Amino acid sequence: MGLLTPLAVKIGSIEWMPKLLPQIVWVDTRLQKASRGRVSVLDIAGLPNLMLTVAGRKSGIPRSTPLLCVPDGDTWLIAGSYFGGPKMPVWVHNLRAADTAHIRYAKVETEVRAEELEGEARAAAWRTMLRTWPNYAKYEERTDRVIPVFRLTRV
Repeated sequence: MGLLTPLAVKIGSIEWMPKLLPQIVWVDTRLQKASRGRVSVLDIAGLPNLMLTVAGRKSGIPRSTPLLCVPDGDTWLIAGSYFGGPKMPVWVHNLRAADTAHIRYAKVETEVRAEELEGEARAAAWRTMLRTWPNYAKYEERTDRVIPVFRLTRV
């Protein structure tokens, strides 16, 4: 965690943040392209993050999305929270349809397999994720949908 992490947690808890997510992702994607992957909005906030690239389930075109992640041993946990917004992130549907995906974490590209967690495995992962990003609890309260949690494992 970094010096700006408490500020990021505060900003991330704002109820109207889901409306700004497309703009945040757009800025973050451009920042990462301009810095050749060296800097992201989440890096500036001092939060662990990765770039998930997965083929579109309909088009087959690779789609990249910057995501907050929680390293967990030699795996990564990610959640389709969308700041607690009502819609499921598109990357969730693409990841569910894919056999594998690619991530860039700490400047290293890795092929991964995603497992969507359920039951006690999801609950345990969720507790782990809350230690890194407590706002996940707020997001869960804001939405009627179940926020999907995935464990990414190297192939």
